[in-house]
Amino acid sequence: MGRLKLFIPLIFFAAMAGLFFIVLLDEDYDPQSLPSALIDKPMPVFHLPALLDESRIISVDDLKGEVALLNVWATWCPTCRVEHPYLNQLAKQEGMAIYGINYKDESVAARQWLKKLGNPYRLNIVDADGRLGLDLGVYGAPETYLLDANGVIRFKHVGVVDERIWQEKFKPLVVVLRKNALREAGQ
Repeated sequence: MGRLKLFIPLIFFAAMAGLFFIVLLDEDYDPQSLPSALIDKPMPVFHLPALLDESRIISVDDLKGEVALLNVWATWCPTCRVEHPYLNQLAKQEGMAIYGINYKDESVAARQWLKKLGNPYRLNIVDADGRLGLDLGVYGAPETYLLDANGVIRFKHVGVVDERIWQEKFKPLVVVLRKNALREAGQ
């Protein structure tokens, strides 16, 4: 029995190494994939001020009506700065509806950012205390959610949305969701 105890660390190491190689060889494994419990569920209910007009209160109903992206961003986020030009491009060239959540940020700095770098957002929600982010399960910024026309979350991406991510992950879903919305509107 005493000699068997000597092999326990070796057995543990072999099991961990085996698990590591299974994950490494899994073609579907995406290290940036952080699952969300909200996929296929409606956006959480909220009532928060608009960034560009803080007397205006935005609610979940303002995000309904068309397929849209909901982008979590902040001026303190260097990766958001990398992503921002592509969001401007998506809004202009693809006609994509994009809503922003300005997450745990200073509103004055955020308005200056949009004035300087362009504003791809139809509306921008001020989430100064991060409560909406908490309800969404935000890990940090940037994060982007795909909403269907009814305000249901269909996909979540953590990190920068760029040409590759748009073409591979978002665009195919957007095409399907837009077709579904047209079909529902025609009924």
